[in-house]
Amino acid sequence: MKIPSSIWTLLIGIVLTLVSLWYGQNHGLLPAAATDEAVLVDGLFNAMMIVSTGIFILVEGILIYSAFKYRRRAGDNEDGPPVEGNVPLEILWTAIPAIIVFGISVYSFDVYNEIGGFDPHAIHAAPMNQESMKMPGAALAATLSDTPPGTEPNLNQEKSDEAMQDPATAEVRNADQIPQLRNAPGVGIVAPTIGGSPEKAGKPPALLVNVTGLQYAWIFTYPKSGITTGEMHVPIGREVQINMTANDVIHAFWVPEFRLKQDAIPGRQSEISFTPKKAGDYVLICAELCGPYHGAMRAPVVVETEEAFDKWQQEQLVASKETLNQAVAVNPADLSPNEFLAHYTKDMGIQPEILHQVHH
Repeated sequence: MKIPSSIWTLLIGIVLTLVSLWYGQNHGLLPAAATDEAVLVDGLFNAMMIVSTGIFILVEGILIYSAFKYRRRAGDNEDGPPVEGNVPLEILWTAIPAIIVFGISVYSFDVYNEIGGFDPHAIHAAPMNQESMKMPGAALAATLSDTPPGTEPNLNQEKSDEAMQDPATAEVRNADQIPQLRNAPGVGIVAPTIGGSPEKAGKPPALLVNVTGLQYAWIFTYPKSGITTGEMHVPIGREVQINMTANDVIHAFWVPEFRLKQDAIPGRQSEISFTPKKAGDYVLICAELCGPYHGAMRAPVVVETEEAFDKWQQEQLVASKETLNQAVAVNPADLSPNEFLAHYTKDMGIQPEILHQVHH
């Protein structure tokens, strides 16, 4: 019995859908989701994987089937039938991708809004004026370049002054040497910000950490307790707000398991918020090329229970009685290349003499 083509189409559609759904949820391409925000980002990524898998299998399947079905047979030297076009088919394959792209765009916007990356009311606090309308790309340029002095308050300077009120942060940062850049007039942009979720808007964070990037290390200060450390500890279930800047060049705060990344810019106060959900040891990676030893700019990030976090704080308060250089790290700028790389070359089995020859 010959099975109708409509039945075949239905069966292929069912199998294609099931395979796409399964692979989209079980691709194993992402590390563990360690924050609440990571779950939202993973949902978006999985949705795109489902759609991409289905389209890939469908297109490649049609190509392989067509290459086999309509191959030239032996002795067939005739021209193929002339095909001038198929308007309904062209409308179909244009409309379907348009709908998919629109759907993913709406979903992406919703996820970005849920993790605090979009504040639709911020612009109303600083209405547009003639000066800002004449600045091309003001909204983007404001994060990297300065703007002429104006009558509006320098919100970026205010955020810097607020962070510098913490003595531990003031010892680490060189805000007095790097001028805090102004906002684009009439736009109200301070710096790149991924804040808390909309339901947490306006509420103070459960834990505030000031992060300073410098070649080639991350330094963390906890204003509430006065702790200064070279590794970041955060408790499970509490919203953490990171206020960051850089002392020299642009760095980037990136923990893959958190699914969030933010630039640390000299003269700018960046913010990023997240809520840890999975205990573990993770690695903070600088994701912006910042110099010859960029690859070594990493720092431990520990997500732990509330009890373990409190215990760690008590231990750090005891250690903080030592000098800053002893409690944090030796300044890499004071080390020779051989001394800086000694820890890594030892694990790689490279002798100091060989490294010395390379540098000379």
